[in-house]
Amino acid sequence: MDFEPKNVIVKPSVEGLASDDVIDYVAHIYVKRGRVELKYHGEPMLLEAGQCMIVRMQRLITDVLPSSDCEADAIYITPTFIEMSTPRNNYGIRGSLMLFINPIMTLDEAGQSRCQRDFDEVKLRLQDNHPFKNDVVSCACQMMFLDFFDFHKRLYPGEDVSYPNAQLMNSFLQLLSRGDYVKNREVSYYADILCVTPKYLSEVSKRVSGYGANYWINRYTIIEIQRCLRHSNASLVEISDEFNFSSTAYFSRFVQNYLGTSPGAYRS
Repeated sequence: MDFEPKNVIVKPSVEGLASDDVIDYVAHIYVKRGRVELKYHGEPMLLEAGQCMIVRMQRLITDVLPSSDCEADAIYITPTFIEMSTPRNNYGIRGSLMLFINPIMTLDEAGQSRCQRDFDEVKLRLQDNHPFKNDVVSCACQMMFLDFFDFHKRLYPGEDVSYPNAQLMNSFLQLLSRGDYVKNREVSYYADILCVTPKYLSEVSKRVSGYGANYWINRYTIIEIQRCLRHSNASLVEISDEFNFSSTAYFSRFVQNYLGTSPGAYRS
């Protein structure tokens, strides 16, 4: 299979982060100097020198503001190429979930050197005129991913994830990623599709991620509601109906509970 250059895009700064040309890519950022202020699903975050960030959903990022002295590397990879290059172990599921909550990792001096080498190797392999370029770029990305797993596991130690649990959690997340939460927010709905009991699905979710299944359903829901409130001209009644809430009052309580403010106040 020939290498498709658009599978992996390297940029020498964070200027393109969350821009239209890479919005559907997974962003890998390493800051060497300075800092980057941004908002991640509406909450202020600070990415500083010696930290890396991995974001699967760049639509959650807004208001990117690098400092005047900021030096950073950015590697954007398509989800398809990531799937092909991801090491065949189960840690990726847990790591992805935790990075979804907080995408920033602080690296020690050794980790910083390793992260820089990984980024440099990917850039080098992209420039190579190698007869097996697809494979060598994939291998370079795989090494980078394995180091990210190592960085993450050092920061968030936890028990290993078994293959059956990883498979179940991955299937659950696929249902959420395709948007089933818009109309279905009962754990039983997902459990029925996955042929397990609601209790078992919640137990596995808790074991893998530290959070029950209901947490992830509501997390996906509130993120999409935030997007609708910020970028849609639909009325609150229309948004409430779209998400299958029984009433606008219930919709308002849901938003108040998760965002700490009413839908109208959040939108204004």
